[in-house]
Amino acid sequence: MSRNPETAFRRKALISAMMAATLPGLTWAQEDKPVVLNALEVSADRGPVTSEETRSYTAESTTTTMKMGLTHRETPQSVTVITREQMDDFAQNDINDVLEGTTGVTVESVESDRTYYTARGFDINNFQYDGVGLPAVYDNVQGELDTAFFDRIEVVRGANGLMTGSGNPAATVNFIRKRPTAESSGSVSVTGGSWDQKRIVGDVSGAVSESGAVRGRVVAGYEDKDSYLDRYSNEKQMFYGVIEADLTDTTLLTLGHSFQTSDTDSPLWGALPLFYSDGTATDYARSTSTASDWSYWDNTQDNSFIELQQELAGGWRAQGTVFRLKNESESELFYQYGTPDPQTGEGLFAYPSQYDLDVEQWVVDTYATGPFNLANRTHELVLGATWSRSETVDESRYGQGIGDPLPPLNEWDGNYPKPTFDNGVGGSDWTDKEVATYAAARWSLTDQLTAITGLRLTWLDSEGVSYGTAKTTSYDAVETPYAGLIYDLNDNHSLYASYTEIFAPQTELDINRDRLDPIDGVNYEFGLKSEFADDRVNTTVALFQTEQKNVAEAAGTYPNSPDVYYRGIDGLESQGVELEFVGDVTDRIQLFAGYTFVDIEDADGNAAKSFVPEHLAQLRGTWKVPGIDGLKVGSQVRWQSEISQEQGVATTGPNAGATIVTEQDSYAVLDLMASYDFARHWNATLNVNNVTDEKYIESLKKFGASAQGFYGEPANASLTVSWAY
Repeated sequence: MSRNPETAFRRKALISAMMAATLPGLTWAQEDKPVVLNALEVSADRGPVTSEETRSYTAESTTTTMKMGLTHRETPQSVTVITREQMDDFAQNDINDVLEGTTGVTVESVESDRTYYTARGFDINNFQYDGVGLPAVYDNVQGELDTAFFDRIEVVRGANGLMTGSGNPAATVNFIRKRPTAESSGSVSVTGGSWDQKRIVGDVSGAVSESGAVRGRVVAGYEDKDSYLDRYSNEKQMFYGVIEADLTDTTLLTLGHSFQTSDTDSPLWGALPLFYSDGTATDYARSTSTASDWSYWDNTQDNSFIELQQELAGGWRAQGTVFRLKNESESELFYQYGTPDPQTGEGLFAYPSQYDLDVEQWVVDTYATGPFNLANRTHELVLGATWSRSETVDESRYGQGIGDPLPPLNEWDGNYPKPTFDNGVGGSDWTDKEVATYAAARWSLTDQLTAITGLRLTWLDSEGVSYGTAKTTSYDAVETPYAGLIYDLNDNHSLYASYTEIFAPQTELDINRDRLDPIDGVNYEFGLKSEFADDRVNTTVALFQTEQKNVAEAAGTYPNSPDVYYRGIDGLESQGVELEFVGDVTDRIQLFAGYTFVDIEDADGNAAKSFVPEHLAQLRGTWKVPGIDGLKVGSQVRWQSEISQEQGVATTGPNAGATIVTEQDSYAVLDLMASYDFARHWNATLNVNNVTDEKYIESLKKFGASAQGFYGEPANASLTVSWAY
């Protein structure tokens, strides 16, 4: 690969400095006298207290930014934790519900069963399970991912390259699984709701052996529901089993497997046209669907893991994890394309297709972490290595009848003859392999000042094709540095600053026919974190700047050849502020509040990604009513500023030739809840969503040449009755 020598020299100098600051052994080698380590007592720490134990809106610590368990003020990045209590209070039964209530995250539902997520203007593609995972294929989630298996969900915004290596500088979503409990416990919850929703989830945990050295947990569930969308229905089956075994007093073995299906009849593939041919906006009934009556979309996820944790001398701990994730998707889908006439509603055409996707990902991650003494102070070190392999195979088989004219959507009832799918085929078959090593150190510089430095080296090889485009590429020892500072102003407040990177591989060639260097994602952040009420309340004020550099841009064609060559240019840049308040304000009041302002620009300084709201806010809280034991009431509101999307030009009417812009005004969605412990071990929770019946478009993110969209859920309700011991 071609590199600017001066730039490469500066970068190598930076990396060398980071490495020297991260690996204490390099520093020890310069000491004239041997260092005498203080005696440390070995303790078998099984990790932070789970959020389901505390029933709090805050978490004791997080591990997503690195393998150390860091508290709120010890982490020099913006982190939001959605705890089990929050999920239960507001019936956040799938990942979309959770991320809609997460500071700085937008949920881009471009269709009913495929969802994208953005943070700080970039697509979120890093999803982890207990800190292990790979970037999501095609940057989206297919199906409805249930939350029944998880204790909490941690979201680190910005780049997180030390733990993820490749991806976008958006955010990392880390699903923290439920684990077995030493004491026997169990629960069953039954839910009924709007559109014939039926849901049941059981959760049993406790010791398997008489000594308690072997513990197990099983979570199983089933859900079946119709929808406000015409003809749409979804059925889910869920199972999660996990076993922990104390092999010795200091050795813990954990094995687990989860399985979930999400089977949908008449799903949206694409969505509704948002404008007529004269440029005016469409306004369909919320129930309108473009799906046929024979279409379906079935998604299955298998997730298996093995962990071995070993407590070592001197307070050190080592852990190895083998992780396997398999996603399978089978579907027969019906897409409608075109622009309807404003008078007749005609102008839409059929596009049936059969689509299968098979993704299998393997990750092996090993690391060790523990304290060390240097200069009469105690510091902390993490050393680790990761091997991974991801295989993706998908195939699209196109149906007969593509281009058939269709009736207006207000007359469409899904009745279209099911075609044969033999009108052409396309697909993908590629494999990504990655090996990485990483190191991070947490330096106690003074009683008030702490520094965190880290470095990841990544070797990445890809081979294969995707719809005719080569995916073959190779990178050796790509450096991903990390640096952070935390200064404790007093017992309650800390200032922090951090610099993080992430990269995304590219397959484009430059003028010399060399692969372009990876896209660099960079995140700068400065903020103030505080703790109040005996650490029961956390607040964050963060200023951030996030950039993408070296994005491929077509620069010309090779001499005597039609082939295009590329150059690397600056991509998007976003900057803004994030505010968050979360915690148990009193013994009766729990609150979560988040606000984000983000300004996104392209390389020329023009506003970009107008479908991402500049302002985004969430507020939810509950109140235990005094004088009525067991009664809790609450509400949540989600608000976003206006969004828009350029859609091409009008072709008819007085505005022919004018640019079409689809707009969604600012809106707020209000939900209410009430929970009552009506008997020993028994609880009933009522959730009423979108109580003002706000009508809004779910997303304006483009799906193809122009954005389609559909409307969010109208007012609806559910009642959950649960029994627990």
